[in-house]
Amino acid sequence: MTKITVIGTDISIIQKEEKDYISLTDMVKNIDNGLALIEKWLRNKNTIEFLGIWEEMYNPDFNSPEFEGIKNAAGLNRFILSVKQWIEKTNAIGIIAKAGRYGGTYAHKDLAFEFASWVSPQFKLYLIREFQRLKDEEQKQIGWSAKRELSKINYHIHTDAIKQNLVPMELTPLQTSIIYAEEADVLNMALFGITAKQWRDANPILKGNIRDYASINQLICLSNMESINAVLIDEGVSQCERLKKLNLIAIKQMSILEEVENRKLLR
Repeated sequence: MTKITVIGTDISIIQKEEKDYISLTDMVKNIDNGLALIEKWLRNKNTIEFLGIWEEMYNPDFNSPEFEGIKNAAGLNRFILSVKQWIEKTNAIGIIAKAGRYGGTYAHKDLAFEFASWVSPQFKLYLIREFQRLKDEEQKQIGWSAKRELSKINYHIHTDAIKQNLVPMELTPLQTSIIYAEEADVLNMALFGITAKQWRDANPILKGNIRDYASINQLICLSNMESINAVLIDEGVSQCERLKKLNLIAIKQMSILEEVENRKLLR
């Protein structure tokens, strides 16, 4: 579950089958008799028609005959329809009633935006803006994770080159691990200008390692440098020379990556 804040109101968002459902209950919690608005909206004939069209588009198990009966009855003075009744009668999936700590009425984002518009057009616009901001942040995180995984894959290429060229058979596991750590720090020094230990000493509160806090551009550069360093190791280039070459490569690549990013921001 995640939350966004819309005009001072915290609104919960949950995932169901990889779809976003937004809390209608949270939307109206700061309005007098706000919960009554949900059922009032649900009894509206236009709302019923909209919900039915959405369900027929996305829900193969939607009970269309039952829906027709509800639609025909909508608008009559005696017409009453709760969220629970709507779900049970039509097998709807667009709206869900959730119990427990984060309970309440949730609706698929398409329906939640429609409800927000019914409550307040201004509220709907702010809701869409904050929801989109959340999605943008999630995409950035996905991009970072993908680059981190790519970096890990290339690191195997790097460590294999170390194993084949720099680790004598007679070394103990401890001695071997020291060589791997030293070679990792060649990359750290070339890109970040600091060793893993120096970073840990400077950031005792943070969990993980220096690469867990790298930017996407740094991870792209690091991934490239791992492949390049593996080639240089295979060619027998000394560690000192490799560090110099990798540092120049890091400076050049980071400069290009930052320039490309700045162009995107300007556009």
